Amino acid sequence: MVGLFGKTPKFTDSKDSVKKYKEFKKLLKDKKYPEALASGLSLLESVPHHHDALFMVGSIYYLKENYKTALSYLDRSLDIGAYDIDALLLKAYSHQKISENKHAISCCDKIKEIDPKNKSVSQLLEQLET
Repeated sequence: MVGLFGKTPKFTDSKDSVKKYKEFKKLLKDKKYPEALASGLSLLESVPHHHDALFMVGSIYYLKENYKTALSYLDRSLDIGAYDIDALLLKAYSHQKISENKHAISCCDKIKEIDPKNKSVSQLLEQLET
């Protein structure tokens, strides 16, 4: 049976996956994006439902201007944590970059439900309306 709050069963991190995650975060912090991407993808092979790793891999693809691939990872991240404002906002920006304004506005609407005073959403909505 699926867990009460998520679509995926809870997993326990092995020592190896915890080590991979720490390595991944360090590479990302050091802005070593090609190495971080390889590390993150490797981590996701062993722990495919790692919410933070999915978001961070999506973020790297966004930085590489590969918006459609970023969206696929952000969607998977949001399947696990539907109320993650950062993932929703990055998803909205990704949709904006590929001229999918209706989808971007939909993401903004979800964020406004969670955080009505979010300044980034207000700014993005202004850009989308012009």
